[in-house]
Amino acid sequence: MHVLYVHQNFPAQFGHIARHLVQKFGWRCTFVSQTPPGIVEGIEKLTYKLAGGATQHNHYCSRTFENCVWHSEAVYETLKKRPDIQPDLVVGHSGFGSTLFLRELFPRTPIINMFEFYYRAHDADSDMDFRHDLGWEVPEQNYLRSRCRNAMILLDLQNCDRGYIPTQFQRSRFPQEYWPKMEAIFDGIDRGIYHSHHDQFRPPVAKRVPRTIAGIDVPPDVRVVTYVSRGFESMRGFDIFMRSARLIAQRYPKVLFFVVGSERICYGGDENYIKGYANFKEWVLAREKFDLSKFVFVGRLPQIELGRLLASTDLHIYLTVPFVLSWSMMDAMSCGAVVLGSRTRPVQEMIREGENGLLADFFSPEDFADKAVKVLENPDEFRPLGKAAEQLIVENYSLEVVLPRMLALYESAMSTRKQDPGSVSQTPGQVLVQSVKMPRKSPFLG
Repeated sequence: MHVLYVHQNFPAQFGHIARHLVQKFGWRCTFVSQTPPGIVEGIEKLTYKLAGGATQHNHYCSRTFENCVWHSEAVYETLKKRPDIQPDLVVGHSGFGSTLFLRELFPRTPIINMFEFYYRAHDADSDMDFRHDLGWEVPEQNYLRSRCRNAMILLDLQNCDRGYIPTQFQRSRFPQEYWPKMEAIFDGIDRGIYHSHHDQFRPPVAKRVPRTIAGIDVPPDVRVVTYVSRGFESMRGFDIFMRSARLIAQRYPKVLFFVVGSERICYGGDENYIKGYANFKEWVLAREKFDLSKFVFVGRLPQIELGRLLASTDLHIYLTVPFVLSWSMMDAMSCGAVVLGSRTRPVQEMIREGENGLLADFFSPEDFADKAVKVLENPDEFRPLGKAAEQLIVENYSLEVVLPRMLALYESAMSTRKQDPGSVSQTPGQVLVQSVKMPRKSPFLG
């Protein structure tokens, strides 16, 4: 069997399943992206190069679609030069390397698209105007553009045979007529990386010894709070976290905040409102006074180091506007961390307050501080919440659970593949089901 993956980046959301298909089943997996070519863990990587893109001469509202078309053409032209690639299945990320034009190359090959977000101009969960507390006036053109940003997504929805999306919240954003075509399947937490050896990193308070975290020696009586975000930005509530942390330190001075991430802005348009500042972090620090001796900004960490940090924390704070849920929160839950999250729909899908975590009002640093201090005063009392969070990951979101569901989706799509006249009677999906019968235990991890 041969699966072709399409994504701007590698390994992104597809690398883990491609690796297992190659190593466990002996399948052929090809990955076309903008990253350098080569062979990685048995996966052949092809590079596509853009021949153009949107410019200021394009209408502001159509630039996203213009860029998507250029990516689609580049993927098409790259694969057109490789007639030896005739996949049994195409899997692509809608919005990060569209599969739209591949129908012309592989007319009978089933296509699965992963979807992440459907943009809306105004509703109760609009990510665009959720941060009303900042007083930033969203330009009228941004509302107009949001009505055009789904153009390629809608074309992919029409074009694909099956679709999937990580969470029920994200699925709920899409028009209801497409819900039957979209299954909620999370990307999967690799427990082999974020494994649970929590007691060696976070022993009971009565047995605490100095901890070394990210190269910092933490005394036994000092509590550790973590915050992780790919970029420090308003959509992930970095400013709310900093204000909350200041209140926490005032009420519980023996605390250190380990902040993981970069100073770039990954989501949203913060750069349009912070004129004169290099980034959102700089803008936040200039507006209010913070005791930076309480903060350790560690930059981005390798996955294993991030896992150790999350397994060492006494409390993990996570905020997001109604948008795509960050992997970091799920990673923290997988490590058994006590998570204090914003009371927003993406977080509420995973965290049940008082059962496997805590929730606070996104806009209230006081609420975050009140609940955080209670945890820091007696971390052992709240540790069962972290254990319950870890169990949720094990049972519903680990790779062991997710990969069989993903394979079943592959089988479903392949069973619908149209036949050439005079071809063999079995569909590729039937061959797959017979040759790779799904056992009760996931075949992927052995």
